[in-house]
Amino acid sequence: MPHFDELGFYTLAGAPASTRDLITEVQRAEELGLGHCFISERFNVKEAATVSGAVGAVSERIAIATAATNHHTRHPTIAAAYASTMHSLTGGRFTLGLGRGVDRLWDAMGLPHITTAQMEDFAGLMKRLWAGEIVLGHDGPAGSWPYLNLDGVEGLDIPLGLVAFGPNSLKLGGRAFDQVVLHTFFTDETTARVVKTVKDSAEQAGRDPAAVQVWSCFATVGDHIDPDLALKKTVGRLATYLQGYGDLLVRTNNWDPAVLERFRADEFVSTFQGAIDRAATTEQLEHVATLIPDEWLQPMAKGTPEQCVAAVRNQFDLGCDGVIMHGATPDELEPVIKMYAASS
Repeated sequence: MPHFDELGFYTLAGAPASTRDLITEVQRAEELGLGHCFISERFNVKEAATVSGAVGAVSERIAIATAATNHHTRHPTIAAAYASTMHSLTGGRFTLGLGRGVDRLWDAMGLPHITTAQMEDFAGLMKRLWAGEIVLGHDGPAGSWPYLNLDGVEGLDIPLGLVAFGPNSLKLGGRAFDQVVLHTFFTDETTARVVKTVKDSAEQAGRDPAAVQVWSCFATVGDHIDPDLALKKTVGRLATYLQGYGDLLVRTNNWDPAVLERFRADEFVSTFQGAIDRAATTEQLEHVATLIPDEWLQPMAKGTPEQCVAAVRNQFDLGCDGVIMHGATPDELEPVIKMYAASS
């Protein structure tokens, strides 16, 4: 099977039965030729450093990236050491990907909200520490530390990634990061626009725009998936995004905010405890489906393997450098990947 650097997946997508599921997922991904394994951090059984190490240990060639962890949950020296350890373990296959996270979670954890300035400052610190620099008396947006250094580490070129959504994050990705991961359910117009934002920002910063890799996070749920599971991966997942940061997604896609208000005002949605895609029943998801316009679920790969491949290839036509086939395991992606290979 060929190796497709431009295709990726998320290991342990959704709510896995066990973290050990990643072992077979990653090995299967390499067999099928997937080039990238992305890791989303959850503070339950998906702590990013542990998952990253396991993926590195059971793989041989697949690239590994967090998408994302958050800079303020680890001391800068610990975060830098995590990345340099992964770099050594994998022979340079690791990207440390950061994100802004959800403000409500930080409030609950007693942590500050993450700003663009903090992420840019932190990214600069990582590069300096991997280069072998001793950083004394740092006082910047990311925080203040008297002494930062990685003992015996120098000259490491470790890529930095950023999960970007709004315009400020997208511009930051272009000027200071090596990889930018977009959000799921972006329309074609939105995808083309945000890719241009990233690439233009890179150019304005004096960087080669082609060196900043923009990844589409593209829901891929073919007709071969069980209908009840497909409902959870599509309607359930989008509903959960609308629960958490619906205003930003609607604004970014230029969708009708009145639809979001009706969604939120629905008696089931307004009283539901937890994430809809994790806890709602099939019957409840069928109700939620009546609240979401069909056009909001269009930006994804669905249908036959041929149709899924055509939708994936369209993401490249919109300017993306890579496509994460989101919300599906390698086994679930097998018919799509084989069709992609056959048509390459």
